Amino acid sequence: METLADLLCEFPRPGRVEWIGVRPERLALPVTVESVEAGLSGLVGDHYGKANGRRAVTLIQAEHLPVIAALTGHAVIDPAWLRRNLVVGGINLIALKGRRFRVGGAVLEGTGLCDPCSRMEAALGRGGLNAMRGHGGLTAAVIEPGLIRVGDAVCAL
Repeated sequence: METLADLLCEFPRPGRVEWIGVRPERLALPVTVESVEAGLSGLVGDHYGKANGRRAVTLIQAEHLPVIAALTGHAVIDPAWLRRNLVVGGINLIALKGRRFRVGGAVLEGTGLCDPCSRMEAALGRGGLNAMRGHGGLTAAVIEPGLIRVGDAVCAL
């Protein structure tokens, strides 16, 4: 009989990078890119990529975007509004908290929840912060540098 620990290591399928954004300046909206180099201190071209360790990369669940849209009354959500670096579909990001996982050519480690900030009110309208609660995604550290591209697999290690 499998233990709970065994089951927590099982994933039905790999995920997929659906969108990538980097923010060159602190308050700027992310710029959409097709690929980005993950260095040990973060994503090249992202203002957090200078030395931010545990929050070097932020990820959000693609499947949560329609939920956030429904809760805020938007037809669709532009991933740039949410200020995350990677939109990932097909794998439960929260299950990667505390684990190492491969994203394209890089290895990341889920370090914590990426709770929404007060900027969600301006981005999504009144109540935007509360709409994002529980849907903010994951923060990660870069363990092994590498190239990340839209379409790359996301696999737990």
